[in-house]
Amino acid sequence: MDVKTLRADTPGVAHRVHLNNAGASLMPTPVLDAIRGHLELEATMGGYEAEAETAPLRARAYESLATLLGTTPDRVAMTEHATASFVAALSSIPFVRGDVILTTRHDYVSNQIQYLSLAHRFGVEIVRAPDAPEGGVDLQAMEEAIHRRRPKLVAVTQIPTNSGLVQDVASIGTMCRARDVLYLVDGCQSVGQMPIDVEAMGCDFLSATSRKFLRGPRGSGFLYVSDRVLDAGLEPLFPDMRGADWIDDDLYQPAPDARRFETWEFAWALVLGTAAAARYADALGIEAIRDRVRGLASELRERLSALPGCRVLDRGPELSAIVTASFEGHVPADLVAALRQRGINTSAQTRVDAVLDYDEKGVDGALRMSPHCFNDDSDLDALVGALEEILGR
Repeated sequence: MDVKTLRADTPGVAHRVHLNNAGASLMPTPVLDAIRGHLELEATMGGYEAEAETAPLRARAYESLATLLGTTPDRVAMTEHATASFVAALSSIPFVRGDVILTTRHDYVSNQIQYLSLAHRFGVEIVRAPDAPEGGVDLQAMEEAIHRRRPKLVAVTQIPTNSGLVQDVASIGTMCRARDVLYLVDGCQSVGQMPIDVEAMGCDFLSATSRKFLRGPRGSGFLYVSDRVLDAGLEPLFPDMRGADWIDDDLYQPAPDARRFETWEFAWALVLGTAAAARYADALGIEAIRDRVRGLASELRERLSALPGCRVLDRGPELSAIVTASFEGHVPADLVAALRQRGINTSAQTRVDAVLDYDEKGVDGALRMSPHCFNDDSDLDALVGALEEILGR
């Protein structure tokens, strides 16, 4: 991978050491050009007119994302962000009192809150499969829970926001398909960081955002919807005139494809930027991106482990580009602020971001560092050197 060219394509590296790609990555020039181009078109000819003018580009956006996910364009819905995608999928399932949602101890905080809301409002039962000794969900326990509890939905976050863990979502998908259980995967941190094949994954929904490892803009996301979902007639709880047609006084008809999960109003500039990010990642090669970011993360974990008072928190048989660590006597948010003063971007998490995981690890939070393929050894040097200075004080 030509890192020099990647850095030349990334204007932000001239100003910052950016190791917060799990939060929002730095957009490459082709993504910026796509967004600016459409905004300029809207400014000169009008928003509706620019939408009509760019119809071929918008169609290509669906094709680009379908290629990224291993599906067809009619199975991709555009949304505002990953949570909007996740909520649209969740709302399409007709839960009743006594239904079971089976999940893990590592699902994203917003997802956990939404499960609890369903439990409160509709009497849905939330079951969390236990972890294996090596970290990550215990697959045998997950399969037993699917068999014994017959969940209406299995929902799993592939890469948690609070850990480098990579969950084995494909094995869980095989279990769900074998017992005809709906399966929702949160791919927010995995899309753009590692290869995604929704067919091999066996999922019915996959929610994702543009701003993280895909390197797209904030305010744009997408949702994969399986044939099985559409054949079952599932649709979001609140469709609008893009997702459905009002065909009689008291009758509407959902769109025949994944568009039923979309709403009418879009920031099309951001959608086109997302498509440009998908094409950029595809041109680089997702496997090459995965190998590079995991190599950088592995090196970073090793170097952090040598720092006084540092405890690297990542556990699991497969680890991603997210690196989390606690530092004795130091609050993560204070470390983020001190690093930012030195031109280094990271992020902080607290207990409320991952109650189950952080309580088990005995920490109140973590400093999260997440390299991407445009980062290099000089970025890691800058981070570790800055931390040595801060900890030394």
